[in-house]
Amino acid sequence: MKYSTNLLRILFLVLFVYLLFNGKMMIWLGLFALSLIAALLLGRVYCGFACPMNTLMIPVEWLSKKLKLQTAHMPNWLRSGKFAWFALVASVVAVMIAQRVFHKNLPILPIWIAASVIITLRYKPAVFHNLVCPFGPLQKFFGRFAILSKKVNNQTCTGCKLCEKVCPSDAISVSIDDKKAAINTTLCFQCSNCQQICPKDAIYYAK
Repeated sequence: MKYSTNLLRILFLVLFVYLLFNGKMMIWLGLFALSLIAALLLGRVYCGFACPMNTLMIPVEWLSKKLKLQTAHMPNWLRSGKFAWFALVASVVAVMIAQRVFHKNLPILPIWIAASVIITLRYKPAVFHNLVCPFGPLQKFFGRFAILSKKVNNQTCTGCKLCEKVCPSDAISVSIDDKKAAINTTLCFQCSNCQQICPKDAIYYAK
């Protein structure tokens, strides 16, 4: 599963680069729009498999840990969670101004990709995913109503917290009271990291 997941991410990244260099980013934006509809059924699969930012952040996080650059802290001004909405609105406004005033297409997606890489060099991926990414708020809104999502079998879960450590969006938390993991569908990327590492096969994808 791990190799097929990585292959799928690479294929989407190649598609993104192809569309970018051929000036066909409207096709990618159309794909993103379709992913919002898909999120109602499948959850935030775009974030887990198709998003070029997430794909690049995976090796960047590995590099950050190797170089000991990553910190568990986060900037206080991000804690309210409102910045992502501001980033979304600001991005739309900037694109519109660039087109109508300067008659230029602002490369907003490459700009945010660069931002995701830079931020992940210093902070855990969840900081960018949950608090900075301008596309996150829309994915969160549609993803919260997902019919299918990752679930935890409380009968077999041992509360080992391995799933917590590999989740890129901090969507999993183990309760202090019953020592059982729970998955926040709003934040979950459906990426299968938790499912792959669970020693008890307690995590599954279902209604």
